Amino acid sequence: MHPSSDRLPLALLGVVMLALMASAVAPFDRSTWWMEVAPVLIAAPVLVATHRRFPLTPLLQGLIAAHALVLIVGGAWTYARVPFGFWLQDVLALDRNPYDRIGHFMQGLVPALVAREILLRLRVVRGPGWLFFLVTSVCLAISALYELVEWGAAVALGQGAEAFLGTQGDPWDTQNDMAMALVGAVSGQSLFGAWQARQIARLGGLRRPL
Repeated sequence: MHPSSDRLPLALLGVVMLALMASAVAPFDRSTWWMEVAPVLIAAPVLVATHRRFPLTPLLQGLIAAHALVLIVGGAWTYARVPFGFWLQDVLALDRNPYDRIGHFMQGLVPALVAREILLRLRVVRGPGWLFFLVTSVCLAISALYELVEWGAAVALGQGAEAFLGTQGDPWDTQNDMAMALVGAVSGQSLFGAWQARQIARLGGLRRPL
């Protein structure tokens, strides 16, 4: 692999690690911080370990880093207290801090492109219709699994899980979160699918862009 191809992932990893360390200094709630940044702590070593054998497209690398930053910010303040969310709440005249909705939107968008890239490069699926359906289904399954994790945390920790859940009194929070993940999955494939396919073709993983 050409050394220049390592510059982007190294730069993105550096930004994410700096943000992670900064967020760890004085998070609003330490246990919530651990739960929110856990996906970053799991994904980062996996991506580093597999980079040489299975380098991701630059587009996907950037989106994964953006998703990591969304999680880190949510972990530092807790989703219901993120300042950017309060700004959005005022601008859009909402009755709650919407930052957690951004997190769940990203939870659909980024895994959709991860799944799409893997399925295309391994040639698991060829038809665009089946690809869209399977990728969307995978994202909804991930969203449902995450909601089950939140439910488990609430049962295990009781009130200690309130910051992690971030429901802000919304009785339909679970359904709204899954709906945002669905919107993210559909948006990601619709907006970035062709761009991603061109980058996959440059890596030699797709003979003809979908």
